[in-house]
Amino acid sequence: MSLKNSNITSKLLNPFKGDRAIWVIFTILAIISLISVYSSIGYMAASTGRAPLMVFIRHLASVLATFVVVILMSNFDYRKYSTASWFGYIITVVLLVIVLFVGQENEAGSGMSRWLKLPVIHQFQPSELAKVVMVVYLARLLARERDHLDDGRTVFIKILIPIFLVLFLIIADNMSTTLIIFFVCFAMLRLSPMKVSYWRKTILGIIGLGVIFIIIGSTTNIRMFARFGTWESRVEKWVNGDEKEYDETKVTQEDMMRMAVATGRYVGVGVGSTVQARLMTQANNDMIYCIIVEESGIAGALIVLILYIYLYIRCLKIAWSCRGDFGRMSVVGLGTLIFVQAAIHMGVSVGAFPVTGQNLPFISSGGSAYLCMGLALGVIQSVAYDVNKNTKNNEVPQQPENNLGI
Repeated sequence: MSLKNSNITSKLLNPFKGDRAIWVIFTILAIISLISVYSSIGYMAASTGRAPLMVFIRHLASVLATFVVVILMSNFDYRKYSTASWFGYIITVVLLVIVLFVGQENEAGSGMSRWLKLPVIHQFQPSELAKVVMVVYLARLLARERDHLDDGRTVFIKILIPIFLVLFLIIADNMSTTLIIFFVCFAMLRLSPMKVSYWRKTILGIIGLGVIFIIIGSTTNIRMFARFGTWESRVEKWVNGDEKEYDETKVTQEDMMRMAVATGRYVGVGVGSTVQARLMTQANNDMIYCIIVEESGIAGALIVLILYIYLYIRCLKIAWSCRGDFGRMSVVGLGTLIFVQAAIHMGVSVGAFPVTGQNLPFISSGGSAYLCMGLALGVIQSVAYDVNKNTKNNEVPQQPENNLGI
């Protein structure tokens, strides 16, 4: 057998490229997802008139499809994702514009649009795709413009404007996603050789725009600011939740989250024995962590938290070992994205943050969100595979990654 055929056979027999620890973590989180979603999916299935088993099978299909996506992406040279991110950015912007006009109304009934109806996926949320694409695209920009980051005009036109455009298209409909993308992008800019004065001015500019946004949203009825009242109400409930007079006829989702966490105690009530999931509209999605706490207690909650922490540590290790700017920035950004979103979801579930509507990566149900996080993990594993290959062979990349040929 020739060496070429031997390499092809080796690839076919070992499709799980990249970091083994990340594959193990991903598999454990997927198993937890299947168990937790099956346990908590009843209310959502009943409210939509579908059989719980069919809803679960749909989620199982999303999990399996995500595994396939990660496997496929990990087998490609990650440098190709630099060019792909440019096309992805254009597509994402177009979808974000379309969803403002023809998207499905969100569950809050505010009149704003969140979802697009697509074949097979059924409901697709462009802002979920924007999270991943924006990180990889920013990594591309920082790699390409590495030698020009001391030029304020270059930074503003080529880097900040693309970020602000995506944030502007998302903020009206999903404030929490906007804040997550901004935080991750800011972290990437802070790690780049860009002048400190530039990112400080960026922070001041964002704060200023935020103040203007709040003033306009609280004093006008412009459609773009239709969800301002929802955000204000969520923050007010979070701040004054313990001070309000309890009314048993008006038990909120926040109340049920607190009851689920309080019921869990140390070892939980047992898998499948949840009570609050039978009453919560988003138990299988935006609030699944509190159901995990209810069923498995503090022990289960800590296991999930540790898995995300270790996943982030592995991402940072991969980034540290990567020799090129694009790969390093992509892994840092995507790893931070996954960890920050998980931390926010878990914080909301235990009452540390106001309700945001963010799902728990690789655990919450939701086809488009699950698949988009699979795209992020696929890029990470592609970089990890390249790092492992170079380390094993003690090879130096043939060309510097800031010269991507594009």
